[in-house]
Amino acid sequence: MKILILGGTGFIGKKLIEQLSSNHHDILLLTRNKKNISQKLENHRVQLIEWDGKKIPLINDQVVDAVINLAGESIASGRWTIERKREILESRIYATKAIIQAIEDKNILPKILINASAIGFYGTSENEVFTEASSKGNDFLADVSSAWEDEARKAEQYGVRTVVIRIGVVLGKGGALAKMLLPYHFYSGGSIGSGRQWVSWIHITDLVRIFDFTLNNSTINGPVNGTAPNPVTMKQFHYILGKALNKPSWFNVPEFMLRLILGEMAEMLTKGQKVIPENLTRNEFEFQYKELETALRDIVN
Repeated sequence: MKILILGGTGFIGKKLIEQLSSNHHDILLLTRNKKNISQKLENHRVQLIEWDGKKIPLINDQVVDAVINLAGESIASGRWTIERKREILESRIYATKAIIQAIEDKNILPKILINASAIGFYGTSENEVFTEASSKGNDFLADVSSAWEDEARKAEQYGVRTVVIRIGVVLGKGGALAKMLLPYHFYSGGSIGSGRQWVSWIHITDLVRIFDFTLNNSTINGPVNGTAPNPVTMKQFHYILGKALNKPSWFNVPEFMLRLILGEMAEMLTKGQKVIPENLTRNEFEFQYKELETALRDIVN
């Protein structure tokens, strides 16, 4: 397949490109910083195309079989001020609008659009179990995820199979786990807040395999929960992480301290959701990392 990717230079995108290239897919990667990343990513299977973030340039008559959209400002790179919230939302909507416009203009005619989303779509709960059939939550991340998905699903009116992958906490060498590991180096690792909040996690290897699996499985459409089948509580997560590192997990960061430091963004850490990948299970996707301890030992060792 020839695959057009937006937002492919981040933590997930780089690993995804590596996976797709190894499976002999050809990648067209849209980027606003072609010079900065050409030596890192461009090769015989990855072609870089510069764009302005608003309008997809002409693809020079190349047939695009699929589009994968990961584009969007990080939700964890600063306090959620009014301006920051606007950037988080608009960066996702504008990139997705550009895809829909390119399809409408017949610049690209993909068979499938895979659009990233987040399990934040469901809101938070300590008791409820969320599947793809669950309804939208009522907080900021739920609103962002819902608006992003609504924009992506406009591709369906042009006959494009559309999948939105609601991604959980991604574990790999980098990303969220890198920040979690730092306190353990100083023997001050431990849980966050009450410890009862759910962590719906996914190993980076399984996440990129989900994207590849979705590309090749025409029966999958709509929302897909990009999470492992066995979520854990925050307290369990840090106990297992400490065990994998052979270091104690005794320290607890109280919720009020996080709120002082992070403001509203602290909700990402102090609240959670128990998410089950029902769509993937129904379609017989085989996870390599079903259990958190196996996943963490693979990464930290």
